[in-house]
Amino acid sequence: MIFQKFIKPKTLALLALTFTFVACSDDDENPTTTPDPLNIVETAQASADLTSLVAALQAADGDLVNVLSGGEFTVLAPTNAAFDTFLTANGFADLSEVPTDVLANILLNHVIAGTVMSTDLVAAGAGYTQTNATNMDGDALSLYFNTANGVVFNGVSTVGTADIEATNGVVHVVDQVIGLPTIATFATADPTFETLVAALTRPDLEVPFVTILSSTGQGTPLTTFAPTNDAFGSLLTELGIDDLSQIDVNTLTAVLLTHVVGEANVRAEDLTQDMAVPTLSGESLTVDLTNGPQLVDPNGRVSNIIANNVQAYNGVVHVIDKVVLPLL
Repeated sequence: MIFQKFIKPKTLALLALTFTFVACSDDDENPTTTPDPLNIVETAQASADLTSLVAALQAADGDLVNVLSGGEFTVLAPTNAAFDTFLTANGFADLSEVPTDVLANILLNHVIAGTVMSTDLVAAGAGYTQTNATNMDGDALSLYFNTANGVVFNGVSTVGTADIEATNGVVHVVDQVIGLPTIATFATADPTFETLVAALTRPDLEVPFVTILSSTGQGTPLTTFAPTNDAFGSLLTELGIDDLSQIDVNTLTAVLLTHVVGEANVRAEDLTQDMAVPTLSGESLTVDLTNGPQLVDPNGRVSNIIANNVQAYNGVVHVIDKVVLPLL
């Protein structure tokens, strides 16, 4: 304001006119355009590295192009290289050889309802969420994520480019196709079960536990009660030993079989008071809901179900805080 009184009115008007002319001239020569926002499918179509994903969405059952053009979703988008690896690993020459219903369910295993940003996953650290894929009974499949070393899903697929925002959600580009998970998938992906995996894979066991828990054929679905690492640590203390190797092979086999129920996908909501749960060892566990969901083994020992309904394609996992034992 102080300097204005030294500027003659005529000069001030000339400066204002000149400024207006220049500003308008610049706008005409360099018009600013804002690109139209893209939905999830359009975002994939705009990427040269997601052409296989687009082709898969077009080929699969379920009208997935239209489904993912609306609603609100988080999509884990495998790269072209990821699809090439998937096809080779499963013996397919190209996408046209993949059954369209199977392809649809695999693609839906990359879709999470709502918007989940990478910061949300990092804040959680590790855990389970649900995808839009289902098992044969229509139960939504679980998806394990761990952010200890990047953002990794089911122990196999890592986010390369995160948080590509779309009008109806967000896209995270991943480096592997995430196959339909089995119980073995979650056991090996989740470090909570490292001791369980060590027990299941002990070389002297004659029962092929990994094959059983990976199977999607005869005898499935399975229900597995999965003890944590701490649960196994407590068992060693209880037995007065230092290592799982000190448990003889027949006893360990019976113990592990007592954690698996055959031909049944028993979810938490299916459990009832005093329900007898027959296991593959021939022993039954008894359900007690009095103080929260608990399992009572044939020896009267009580194990709490501390997490439930981790849903795999071939069955369901419930996490327990004590190893259950067959009759000793």
